[in-house]
Amino acid sequence: MIYGIQLDSDSRCIHYHQQHDIAAMECGQCHQYFACYQCHNLVVDHDFVPISTKDTKPVMCGRCKHKLSFQQYQDKVCPYCFAQFNPKCELHEHLYFKD
Repeated sequence: MIYGIQLDSDSRCIHYHQQHDIAAMECGQCHQYFACYQCHNLVVDHDFVPISTKDTKPVMCGRCKHKLSFQQYQDKVCPYCFAQFNPKCELHEHLYFKD
């Protein structure tokens, strides 16, 4: 399940709602998937904690809801439904991943 504020059917949230903003990230503390760190920080009682890139499946495709490895996510396209991820998300990788 993907959490966030005002999610659409592809899990785009109020903060990130461009066509390719469909990758949800797992919080390293609560291990729930959120549309973005801002949604996470508004709905739970702790700040988003980056997760290891070595974690088994730290990303979830907002379109098909398959969990992805960091390596799969880096291809910028879901290997299951072929939806494209926003390439500008690289600018925020330090917020979501460590290692």
